[in-house]
Amino acid sequence: MLYYLFEYINKVFNPPGFDIFRFLTFRSALAAITGLLLALLLSPRIIMILKQKQIGEAKKIDGPKSHWSKAGTPTMGGIIVLLSVFVPVILWADVKSIYIILIVFGTLVLGGVGFLDDYLKVIKKLPNGLIARYKLIGQIIVGLIIGSVIYFSPQFENINSITTVPFLKDFNFDFSYLYIPVIVFIITATSNAVNLTDGLDGLAIGIIAIVMIALAIISYVSGNAIYSDYLNIIYLPGSGELTVYVAALVGASLGFLWYNSYPAQVFMGDTGSLALGGAFGILAVLIKKELLLPILGGIFFLETISVIMQRLYFKYTKRKYGEGKRIFKMAPIHHHFEMLGWPEPKIVTRFYIIAIILAIISLTSFKIR
Repeated sequence: MLYYLFEYINKVFNPPGFDIFRFLTFRSALAAITGLLLALLLSPRIIMILKQKQIGEAKKIDGPKSHWSKAGTPTMGGIIVLLSVFVPVILWADVKSIYIILIVFGTLVLGGVGFLDDYLKVIKKLPNGLIARYKLIGQIIVGLIIGSVIYFSPQFENINSITTVPFLKDFNFDFSYLYIPVIVFIITATSNAVNLTDGLDGLAIGIIAIVMIALAIISYVSGNAIYSDYLNIIYLPGSGELTVYVAALVGASLGFLWYNSYPAQVFMGDTGSLALGGAFGILAVLIKKELLLPILGGIFFLETISVIMQRLYFKYTKRKYGEGKRIFKMAPIHHHFEMLGWPEPKIVTRFYIIAIILAIISLTSFKIR
């Protein structure tokens, strides 16, 4: 909105200094600051409303006993993050960009699915919230729409189904006719992965901020003809606009982390985790870095794999020996470390460190090529 206003003023009146609003770096900085300030300002007010409405986290009997004291902590705080992202994007981004339209659409729909799940669990007191298959349908619909738009849109002609292969120079992989199913799988997987990771105070939102900083850099260079040619990655005209969105998300995440860090004053719930996980996957899809996800999102990948391994091994041993056995003391794996006696802040900090290392490796992969 302000982007178009300042662009009009610059074009018609050409006042000194207004030309700066054309630059992605400046608008991205404004989006990050706006997102951060909004999150810091909105959080106390929304937390107070959630407390007044008694919208709090339910006691999780199947979780660690140390978490029972967290029952009643305000949840559905993902609303704070989403508002703090969408307002800066509307103000500072080119909302006509197909990249912005797709990422906002995906985040909004998945946030809606998460909100419905939280609403049914917390307000309607349904133990399991939204039935899993309905949640999955929402994720699949988002994947189908985004995958189809990219595959059939003239703007992505000749690059619609290809992706960059990390660490390999002059080699791109073509998903061909499997592209849309792959995109559906990626968006569903990342959305659920962040949801699984959101089990400790500040864990998921902090890692999201870290991976998003890396994605902001990748988005910027992918939309720049000179940098993309130098790094020998796929040039995506217009994708640089995603930098504004990602910057807003980083600012919003840091502002929310202020209140979500240990001991958390608010949880983001599925409203936030499903939306942000989906946004992570959609961004990777839009900038053609799908194969980088297991590295950049290594923590999310590990959390998901730990749950899958735990369930499969339990079912296998129960069928073979009549009694189910477990690989981890509890899954996802962050709970395993809790059961080993690690303090919650230590687990979160160490996962942050690993996430930063993985982000650095992800960025280095372009130069190594």
